[in-house]
Amino acid sequence: MLKKNRILNYIVLTAVFSGSILGAAGCGRESSGHALPPSDNEQISETPQDKSGGNLINAVEFNHELDGYKPLKKEYNFYFTYKTVHAWWDAVGLGMEDAAKQYEDMGITINYEYLAPADVSAEDQIRRIREASERGFDVIGVDVADVAAVTPAINELIERGHKVMTFSSSDASREDGCRRIAYVGNTHNYEDGASLTEALCRKLDYKGNVAVLVGAKGVPCHEERALGAQAVIEKYPHMKITEIAYDGDSVERAYELTKEFFRHQEDLAGIVCCNMSNPVGAARAVTEAGRQEETVIVGMDHDQEALEYLRDGTIYALGVQDCFSIGFDTIQVAVKIADGQMPGEVYPEKTEEKTTVVYQNQADALLGILYGEMD
Repeated sequence: MLKKNRILNYIVLTAVFSGSILGAAGCGRESSGHALPPSDNEQISETPQDKSGGNLINAVEFNHELDGYKPLKKEYNFYFTYKTVHAWWDAVGLGMEDAAKQYEDMGITINYEYLAPADVSAEDQIRRIREASERGFDVIGVDVADVAAVTPAINELIERGHKVMTFSSSDASREDGCRRIAYVGNTHNYEDGASLTEALCRKLDYKGNVAVLVGAKGVPCHEERALGAQAVIEKYPHMKITEIAYDGDSVERAYELTKEFFRHQEDLAGIVCCNMSNPVGAARAVTEAGRQEETVIVGMDHDQEALEYLRDGTIYALGVQDCFSIGFDTIQVAVKIADGQMPGEVYPEKTEEKTTVVYQNQADALLGILYGEMD
């Protein structure tokens, strides 16, 4: 059993709390919101707010304390697997690490493994959780790679008496027929896709052709964001989605697909990006083609390069999920599940984490908060 798989050393974690860095590098394996005000040079009549009522300062919450629940044991063993090696999940891992450290300060040991494949694979995920079920973990956590494929495997483990939860950005819910105990993470991916696309539509004055880069096929969060984008575009008679493509959550593939979009149509007005990788690939291609003024990009999350493209205006808006809080709350819920607590008064069946949509005038501050980088 691994002893609290250290994702970054404590010096770096301390730097996070001082507000200077959220390392995009980490273990090496890898919410509710609507738009904040646009950049100063944009004249938009409405001033949307993030659903939590907060602002950029709490887009990512680093200062967490355990919620006061008294664990029943002195030691816990957890297994978590997620979709793919990626910096997004490294940030989730930092939140897990902080929660584990706080439990340690209480005299409670949290042992956990936090592992993923190099590429998204439902088959790999199923193999991992089945193997984990033979190793005596108190709780198995899954960031679901494909609801249809992975749900039967989760249900099989539940039937055999294992405690299984879902976490991160992709749930397999009870409505999907999944018997997982609880979920911690983004409960509003469809709404995130819709919010970003509304921002894009306003920027384009509600006219023009749009492409959608989805991510990996079958991944719930990617697919749901794409559905939200499509629903918004369908509302506007002078807008049309002309391309939908899957990039496999790969920067390079998103870059190549965006170049293909331009070969198909010279008048592409916008690109909606549904994961953390594809805004970077799309922005590289847009910059290479010199189309920064012609093609508006919106996308997801806190990749450093994406935030730099946001700062220079190549990307118009990014939906930043609070990954740190997802990780922290995942550990807290796992402890309660391990103790035999069921969702209800002690914790909810779904712990909802936030997404904040940020614009160009907020990029410098976010780069400073997350990476210690200032222009």
